[in-house]
Amino acid sequence: MSSRSGVVLASLLAAGSLFGLARPVSAQDADTSEIQRYVLTEAALAKYVQATKNLGALTGQRTGCDDEEDDDSDSQSIDQMVATLNAQPGASAAVRSAGMSAREYVVFSMSLLQNGLAAWAVGQPGGKLPAGVLPGNVEFIKTHDRDLKQLEALRPKDNCSEE
Repeated sequence: MSSRSGVVLASLLAAGSLFGLARPVSAQDADTSEIQRYVLTEAALAKYVQATKNLGALTGQRTGCDDEEDDDSDSQSIDQMVATLNAQPGASAAVRSAGMSAREYVVFSMSLLQNGLAAWAVGQPGGKLPAGVLPGNVEFIKTHDRDLKQLEALRPKDNCSEE
């Protein structure tokens, strides 16, 4: 797998980890609402898996070790993440050929993250469904746990040394 796709995916996931802390509240609200409203489906998962494979097949590997690209990843909006994805040579075509737009790929990624965290939280002693999370999406995560774990194999291993 190309580390380029790893950079794209890592930046999407990194952006989701502290999603939107430096952005205006209205932009945060719009992005958060879009992610919360997104309904995870079998068809979208199949497209997402194919898009991820397509991204991994891109040539021209990058190291993924360039800190300059990650400077503002925690404050990226969905629009900015889409622009980052589209700016990678071949990435837009790789995602489109799987039947997804770059925006849907990003929103699906963020929805997986959000609902994965919610599924984990619900599974903890005394855990409850977080506000705004669709119960069907949490059930989707639980039902497709094996499929989602297989996505891990599509991610390149980080060979950057921490110094």
